[in-house]
Amino acid sequence: MSEVKISAEPRTEFGKGGARRTRRAGKVPAVLYGHGEKPKHIALPAREFAAAIRKGGANQLFAIEVSDGTQALALPKAIQRDPIKDTFEHVDLLLVRRGEKVTVDVPVQLTGEAAKDTLIVHDHDTLSVTADATKVPDHLEASIEGAEAGVQVTAGDVALPAGVELAIDPELPVATVTAAPTAEQLEATLPEVEEAAEEAEAEVGEVTEGAEEAPAAEGEENAEARTEA
Repeated sequence: MSEVKISAEPRTEFGKGGARRTRRAGKVPAVLYGHGEKPKHIALPAREFAAAIRKGGANQLFAIEVSDGTQALALPKAIQRDPIKDTFEHVDLLLVRRGEKVTVDVPVQLTGEAAKDTLIVHDHDTLSVTADATKVPDHLEASIEGAEAGVQVTAGDVALPAGVELAIDPELPVATVTAAPTAEQLEATLPEVEEAAEEAEAEVGEVTEGAEEAPAAEGEENAEARTEA
């Protein structure tokens, strides 16, 4: 994976308030650490960082140039996102060196089509591998072409680029091919589905009824308090 050059600024404000101000300024709070060095707090340009992650994935390699003259090569170690806005809240960046081996989780993509009337169960979407810090693959591939029901694809079946090694048990299941349910089987489960839906609807009704009663009860208490006063 090619590295992406990105500028950064030293960050002197910390805590939730400082992080919010950093994000309002269009930047992502981040920290650089590793190799026994003192952690360095920086702010990254949000748009450039987001574009690099969208293109290269969570293991994108960054060549960071801080305005104080610091230069660093780093990989994202942990990325925090806002679940609603889907924006980046904070990033931990691990310092790496060229030629250094790192262990990272890489997404697995299934290629090909399994046999007719089958379903694919994804057991693991990522695999832990060891690779050169500057040559971490953005994804791995495993073929399910023509796979019949009962076939299981394991970590050992995944094609690995040169220089990349598994860091987990090769027997770890990645995907399992199962037989698709027949129309009769689906029909047999229909009563259970309907019953579950009715139970869920009843629970929602109870919660709604309770919420409607709460303000009324509160109002009655306030009225009683005024009367006593």
